[in-house]
Amino acid sequence: MPELPLEDVQGFVLRPYGRPALRVFLLRVESAPSAGRFLRSLVGGDASVPQLTSAAPWVTKPNFCINVGFTYAGLAALKLHPQTLASFPAEFVAGAVNRAARVGDVDESAPEHWKGGLADASRIHTLLFVFAQSDAILDNVSADLRTLFGKCPAFSEVSVQDGRALPGSVAHFGYRDGLSQPTVEGGPRPSVAEVLPTAPAGEFLLGYPSQYDSFTYPVPQPRELGHNGTFLAFRILAQNCAAFEKFLVSAATQTGLDPELIAAKLCGRWRSGVPLALSPQSADSFLPLEQYNAFDYAPTSELPNANDDRRGYRCPIGSHVRRMNPRHSLVAGNSGLKRRIMRRGLTYGPPYDPMNPDDGIERGLLGLFIGVSLKDQFEFLMSDWANKATFAPGLRDTRDPINGDNSGPGATFLIPVEGQPPLELVGLSRFVTCRGAAYCFLPGITALKYVAGVAGKG
Repeated sequence: MPELPLEDVQGFVLRPYGRPALRVFLLRVESAPSAGRFLRSLVGGDASVPQLTSAAPWVTKPNFCINVGFTYAGLAALKLHPQTLASFPAEFVAGAVNRAARVGDVDESAPEHWKGGLADASRIHTLLFVFAQSDAILDNVSADLRTLFGKCPAFSEVSVQDGRALPGSVAHFGYRDGLSQPTVEGGPRPSVAEVLPTAPAGEFLLGYPSQYDSFTYPVPQPRELGHNGTFLAFRILAQNCAAFEKFLVSAATQTGLDPELIAAKLCGRWRSGVPLALSPQSADSFLPLEQYNAFDYAPTSELPNANDDRRGYRCPIGSHVRRMNPRHSLVAGNSGLKRRIMRRGLTYGPPYDPMNPDDGIERGLLGLFIGVSLKDQFEFLMSDWANKATFAPGLRDTRDPINGDNSGPGATFLIPVEGQPPLELVGLSRFVTCRGAAYCFLPGITALKYVAGVAGKG
């Protein structure tokens, strides 16, 4: 197991912060030298200046955490050397706007409908993430940062996107969120333990052996820039709660099943977070939280007594959590344990009120999806597993029922039933719409000092 230099890795790559408030500044570089000075201040060790948060163990849990990422346009605006820019992978260079159709961001989710300036990738250079314990702390840190990056000015604000945790750590569709995260070699242990094999460090950090035998992902050059870095897909995901709840009622009428069981079948977990694989009939399983990830869909060496659910009688093969993390299921390419991503983020907008379903208020998720390869992890999950029927045998022409593109006519979902034909739910629609996206490079701490030092020098 590699000894990871946690003090050189941006914190949210390897650890969830558990902070209820998030602010994402979408910034444009106005002066590369001034931007370099601002970035240097974030890692300079001056206690009077908000400092970037690393993955090193905390002595005292901080009230706020800061991280930063750069788009390809941002690295170019900072005047990094052309050879350095040429060393980044093609999907990052192209950016989220140009890769939108590949991940299902079409029609209402297409870039021409995005907000916050994200449709114009040339203007979005830097994403500054601030996680805080309270709104007051978030506002105070934001004011300090605005004073710092507004000097000269270094950056200008294109937009700001805010997220706030909902009571019970749920997303707007009512599911408990953030339960399943990979365990990374040399990294901190997740709060809810996984029983899956530990992920190689190179699945989430550049410069280490990856999830593929004898393969290490290319590191952007020079090495001090790329080593201990990774990539992030930032997404603003609007959730249509009224349409989702209406579908649950319709599906219950179609099948005679309880709407909450329908919701569990669509997701793969009950809204409480209890997995169907362990409790297929009831959300009230009295399962302790630390066992919410102690399941698989087939017996394995790690979990020899797991229920054999290869046909999806407990948890449908096409359910959301099974598509996004198929564990040891039989899937296309036999790569169920090679596409994992780290998920961060918070909800935005007020809680959904079922007594006022058509309030006209947008609500959703600020999603941060982290991995060493945007193409092989995030994009593959969205293109091949969420939005194609070739994910696994027996799915017919279905897509992820929660975050897939089900906007076309005849969208369906299958619930396998032992000894009978599957139940086919009809009438799905697109419940989650992309309202903006950006691809970021997350440098390590040493790399951020390098960027700060060369900014504006070409």
